[in-house]
Amino acid sequence: MIYVAGIVITFFLSFILLTKKGKSIADRILFVWLCVILAQLILFSIIHSGKYLQFPYLLGLEIPLSFLHGPFLFFYAKALTGGNISFGRVSFHFIPYTISFLLILPFLLLELEEKTTVYQNDGQGYKMLSSLITCGVIISGITYTVLSIRTLKKYKSHIKNNFSYTEKIKLEWLFRLIIGLSCIWVLVFFADDEIIFTSVVLFVLFIGYYGIKQVGIFTNQPPLELSSVLETPKATELLIAPLENVKYEKSSLTDDHAHKIHNRLVHLMDEKKAYLIPELTLAMVAKELGVHPNSLSQVINTVEQKNFFDYINTLRIREFMKQAANPNNKKYTLLSLAYECGFNSKTSFNRNFRNLTGQSPSEFLKKAKARID
Repeated sequence: MIYVAGIVITFFLSFILLTKKGKSIADRILFVWLCVILAQLILFSIIHSGKYLQFPYLLGLEIPLSFLHGPFLFFYAKALTGGNISFGRVSFHFIPYTISFLLILPFLLLELEEKTTVYQNDGQGYKMLSSLITCGVIISGITYTVLSIRTLKKYKSHIKNNFSYTEKIKLEWLFRLIIGLSCIWVLVFFADDEIIFTSVVLFVLFIGYYGIKQVGIFTNQPPLELSSVLETPKATELLIAPLENVKYEKSSLTDDHAHKIHNRLVHLMDEKKAYLIPELTLAMVAKELGVHPNSLSQVINTVEQKNFFDYINTLRIREFMKQAANPNNKKYTLLSLAYECGFNSKTSFNRNFRNLTGQSPSEFLKKAKARID
């Protein structure tokens, strides 16, 4: 039975997280979330198989658990994107669960025979309450889907302002996870329990494939000196800054100071070609220039009219054009030149090239009559 398979898989994933060394906050949140899913799958399996007659005291306990998935999705998204989780406010997100538990408390206090009779008669006497709880679950699902997508959107904006690359840190799989769970909430309204919990099992498989394999993004490693990285451009151990809210309107940075920082930035890029480092970050450049990352970000946004990601990749594209026009580089492939110019994937190179020039690299080379294999 698929539910048994789901229970085994969920237990296995929970065990992996429980025994994992150096667990992050995201890992801990995912572990508790999987335990909730495990409990719900076990309870549903008992009810669906008709074995609830042997465990009538468990009847009803599965109902409020549906209100926990939204908060855990939101907390997990916040933890993965480096957002601050105020544990003092965590209890606020469990109010719907508490309310639903109090609503079904009269049922939970019934005699075991009475509870069994209600389930045998498809919830007779509690159908209005059941409909109310179902609507609450859907509203909760919509609310936390929106909150989670907003969190992911803020994170994407953070990436553009702090990183020159997006590979391995885009968390597109997290967006798919959010959409997947939202689809289950839609099924709550249209489908029966069997279809809903089958989709839950598939959702657990999704978490197992992506969530367990996700690589930690924000670390506590000490800053890396940009000067040392320039000597080894392929370095991969980089400083990654935590997610911050930057409000430029409150900045004390003057126009004169901003232009000085910009001139030093241009000099760094022209002379040392820092943009050739595939995994360059705003924090690394700011440390090399001796300025605060927020100030540097403001300078790039206001003077260059670009975020850090677009600014660095524009320099890389220009470098590629320059190298492609050099007759001595005819022996190199298009992709090898792209790698030499700081890109670390074909997809990233093609996407950025088209965004800047409005054409593909091949089209550009054909028009420029550059002959590169």
